[in-house]
Amino acid sequence: MRCSAIIVCVLLAAGPVGAQTQGAEAERWTAPRTPDGRPDLQGIWTTQTFTPLQRPERFAGQEFLTEEEAAQLTEVLTAEGVDPLKGGAFARALGEADAEKRRDTTLQTDGTHYDNAMWLRTQRPKGLSSRRTSLIVDPPDGRIPPRTQEGRQRAAARRELRGYDSYANRPLPERCLVWAHEGPPMVPPPYNDIYQIFQSPGYVVLFPEMANNPARIIPTNRQAHLPAGVRQWSGDSLGRWEGDTLVVDTTNFTDRTAFQGSGEALHVVERFTRVDADTILYEFTVDDPTTWERSWSVEIPMVKTDGRLFEYTCHEGNYGMRNTLRGARAADRRVADDAAR
Repeated sequence: MRCSAIIVCVLLAAGPVGAQTQGAEAERWTAPRTPDGRPDLQGIWTTQTFTPLQRPERFAGQEFLTEEEAAQLTEVLTAEGVDPLKGGAFARALGEADAEKRRDTTLQTDGTHYDNAMWLRTQRPKGLSSRRTSLIVDPPDGRIPPRTQEGRQRAAARRELRGYDSYANRPLPERCLVWAHEGPPMVPPPYNDIYQIFQSPGYVVLFPEMANNPARIIPTNRQAHLPAGVRQWSGDSLGRWEGDTLVVDTTNFTDRTAFQGSGEALHVVERFTRVDADTILYEFTVDDPTTWERSWSVEIPMVKTDGRLFEYTCHEGNYGMRNTLRGARAADRRVADDAAR
């Protein structure tokens, strides 16, 4: 635990993205180039961070933690027995001022599932996290904008859908078909947070470690999106170079993608900029006028790692479907029996 506390203290004390390369050193650094003259983004990168997507209420109006706050939070959480390496749980705990609630955010409450902590025992690279209080940088309050009336109605309809009525209603991640974390847009998952990037003339490939998602093969030489009637879980991505930044524009999503409640009108613009030898600044803006009152933007550092990708090979949600639905029918019978008594 002492070692973990030191690691997290280093991570939280790190400054804003790019702060590792300062002054004259930053001015001297030049992005390497591929044989066709494009910035070289290739390598193995991690998106893992302890920063929550949305700014906790306790940090309202505060974009960055001070060094003192970061150190104090780390000390308090460690003293309370919160495992600092539990990624998303640590981020949620940051938002809780109450000690008991902080502990509750890290407990494994689903008795039918393994404890994710067993997969989170690797050290994150130094400088991975900034002192940001949220990954969302726009709107300035660090929060997802309010939903439109249509977005609220869609969310209510999805809540009414009984997920255990049919195999068709089960979520795509459970069936190992697609994980929203892997994007677009890419949001740090609780584990398996590695990406490998490949480049060739006319293409950039993003290969995720998480789940069974296929590699994203992004053409940089195609001018138009697929016809509007062609819909895909991960949308249709087109890349282009703006100076040293790779810009990826994605449309043609399905209603089942449902990124943060989105619908088919989801539009994602991603930007990848190599800011130093060990960091790609990953930015994305999402827009869906049928879901949110305005667009919103995120910044995440992708940090070079010496690790390697491991095969995920997920399929149990499919071969376990019969028993999943059988258990749901048994639960329905118990509810009916209780009501009849």
